[in-house]
Amino acid sequence: MLDHISISTSDFEKSKAFYTKALSPLGYVLLMEFPASVTGHTDVAGFGEPPKADFWISKGVPNNPAVHIAFRAASRAQVDAFYQAALAAGGRDNGAPGPRPHYHEHYYGAFVLDPDGHNIEAVCHSPE
Repeated sequence: MLDHISISTSDFEKSKAFYTKALSPLGYVLLMEFPASVTGHTDVAGFGEPPKADFWISKGVPNNPAVHIAFRAASRAQVDAFYQAALAAGGRDNGAPGPRPHYHEHYYGAFVLDPDGHNIEAVCHSPE
């Protein structure tokens, strides 16, 4: 099951304004925004129907994959297993399994780059 999708943008502020207006009729609103100082990579903004953002945009930067797809995991053990399986299948580390409390209290995710450099994530939103 998909959890969220993220795309890179060439003009973050312009894209944020665009999606704020374009997605409004669908019930989507800007729910979260994090600067690069928090994410460690780039500015990001998350849109969705409250309370969960499931469509994210990020400021495009060199070597930042254009596509980010997150798959929902039922447990933290599944996130860990995804990470190990992805690395064994030839994926490259893009963030070891662990908590990401800047997203929310129970966010636990792992990130790998697929053979084309796309950022693939498994995420669990439940406490241990």
